[in-house]
Amino acid sequence: MSDVGALELTAAYARRYLESLGDREVRATASVQELRDALGGPLPEHPSAAEDVIADLIEGGEPGVVSIPSGRYFGFVIGSALPAALAADWLTSVWDQNAGLYVGGPSASVVEEVAVGWLADLLALPSGVSAALVTGCQMAHVTALAAARHHVLAGVGWDVARDGLAGSPPIRVLVGEERHVTVDRALRFLGIGSAQLEPVPADGQGRMRADALREALASGSGPTIVCAQLGNVNTGAFDPLPAVADAAEEAGAWLHVDGAFGMWAAASPALRHLVEGVELADSWATDAHKWLNVPYDSGLAFCRHPEAHRAAMSVHADYLIHAGPDRERDQMDWTPEFSRRARGFAVYAALRSLGRSGVAELVERCCRHARRFAELLGEDEGVEILNDVVLNQVLVRFLDPDGEHDARTNEIVRRVQADGTCWLSGTRWQGQAAMRISVSNWRTTAKDVERSIEAIRRAAARLPAEVA
Repeated sequence: MSDVGALELTAAYARRYLESLGDREVRATASVQELRDALGGPLPEHPSAAEDVIADLIEGGEPGVVSIPSGRYFGFVIGSALPAALAADWLTSVWDQNAGLYVGGPSASVVEEVAVGWLADLLALPSGVSAALVTGCQMAHVTALAAARHHVLAGVGWDVARDGLAGSPPIRVLVGEERHVTVDRALRFLGIGSAQLEPVPADGQGRMRADALREALASGSGPTIVCAQLGNVNTGAFDPLPAVADAAEEAGAWLHVDGAFGMWAAASPALRHLVEGVELADSWATDAHKWLNVPYDSGLAFCRHPEAHRAAMSVHADYLIHAGPDRERDQMDWTPEFSRRARGFAVYAALRSLGRSGVAELVERCCRHARRFAELLGEDEGVEILNDVVLNQVLVRFLDPDGEHDARTNEIVRRVQADGTCWLSGTRWQGQAAMRISVSNWRTTAKDVERSIEAIRRAAARLPAEVA
């Protein structure tokens, strides 16, 4: 069975698809039933040629593809894939390395080692941090908080790797009221339930109040983890890390930072002030498939305490060939996975292609586009910008003369999505419906912003007449 024809077909289609992004609708055009009809049916009884399988997959699957790589996709803080990163991702599949052990792919191990070192430098983290490339920020939280759990329990004489959590001292976890849900979910995976979480009040932009954190820390004792945030998923706001870190240090608490997209502000001289104090934390989680614009999936966990990180993650088996005396990097010592995709190739390629200045320019350009959205939409009658646009997130609310602001906002979001010019999502912010615009795509241009604003304005302008 030859694979050359299927690869050539795929490469030709990929070129056509990428060239079409400037004009194609961003939304998926097929219904779920249409996709089931096109792609489903009983398991085939006999083999098919690889070229035929790919051709059928393209024909049946393309109508259900959302044009996330388009410069007019503004949903869920999702980037596109840089050309070098996309090509490296193809190489990753062609080479098909198992990036769990050094011996399973030496180049995969070394490239990952180099890439995470570059990232630690770019993101202004302390020298000597350990790192893991995982599936996304969700698993980056799991990895980093597993290290935190190990560390804080070891500090009171409890070996969680040996004895588990049954009978262990309770762990206090202090989190901001406006934290991302992946933090709670990661803690749940680690056996730390919602009853152990102590929410700390946040201000009107979603920033944890450092004074309230200090008071909360003083009200209890024992093994403690504090989870701070750089880049609120709705407003883009940043917790005051210097004050948060001071409070955590005084209490002897582990400080974990959720920097899924906000940590990338560290790469920009113009925005670096937003992450002041980032180097003071004990662990960090972020995504490369957001602002570094590498293909899915690519999350990053960093830890100031490599011994705790490794103790929480590593495993030994006699049949495995572990790292030798030259201290090669066995990636499975730092991640929750045995068999792994070699994610480091795409990350390495993205960093090589952009360089330090290119990452800074990408982040700054996206933030300029976000400010432009807020500036132009904010000029319109009946439109309210709900957040201070400090980064790449814009919250828009559409006011209704009859006071049905939520209904109007939700309907405009629905109409914009259905229009296909751009795609953005709705959310709720402090009890109110809002349109959420997230700009993190390297392809987005000023023209994309203008076209998208026109689509939003069309949806808003048509609504009163149709409702009447």
